[in-house]
Amino acid sequence: MTFPASRRFISRSDVGSTNALVVVLLGIDGAGKTTASHALGRLLAPSTPTLVLANCSGRRTMTAWFEGTGVSVPPRLLDLAESIVRSANTVANHVRARRFDGVVIMDRHLYCQQALRTARGLGRGRVLAALTRVLPAPDTVVFLDVAPEEAHRRITARGTDAESLEDLRAYRDGYLSLPEYTGFHRVAADAPLLAVLDDLEDLISDLRRGAITARRIARASGHTSLTAARHSRGTATLTRIELNH
Repeated sequence: MTFPASRRFISRSDVGSTNALVVVLLGIDGAGKTTASHALGRLLAPSTPTLVLANCSGRRTMTAWFEGTGVSVPPRLLDLAESIVRSANTVANHVRARRFDGVVIMDRHLYCQQALRTARGLGRGRVLAALTRVLPAPDTVVFLDVAPEEAHRRITARGTDAESLEDLRAYRDGYLSLPEYTGFHRVAADAPLLAVLDDLEDLISDLRRGAITARRIARASGHTSLTAARHSRGTATLTRIELNH
């Protein structure tokens, strides 16, 4: 089980930079998070340094391994292993994001594990909630919202894994029950990929304009960090948001 490799679309010296604009994509399996992340990265690449990072948990890998060995793992133990892997990936990728000057697209986040825990009847998890509060806040969290029926159709069509419609419904309900959900930016992911990319590109364009303004305000007021600049905007937008879940 390995940590996901980052993908840099445009090379730029970024050591010590705090100018990354971080966008996190969430959604149930079949929502198109990974496809949208990499397609968006390629779309932005000609004009903007872009880095795509995956905060996976290794769920599919672990599930396939346990099924192959005939080992039955209690849900809580499996969740613990997934939570550890996802937390390690997320923390590492936030460190990478702080050293990058451009747009950072994160495929999944700790919210995914919290939603999964809720769907499994385990609750959000205190450690995950605390770690989410401690980590640097992304500039926006995008929830790619797709009907469970459409997600199930896509998963069946790709044929690389399997999810029950009941589990997909529970997973979506888990996201909707998160207290942070009201601050997520919802994008209808039932639409074709090009329409989804249009929405994401428009959102990032708006965020980039806001970030540039915020940095100017920060320099004028003597602030040196982008975090301080974001607070100077006065627009209290909630700034939280590989193929494995």
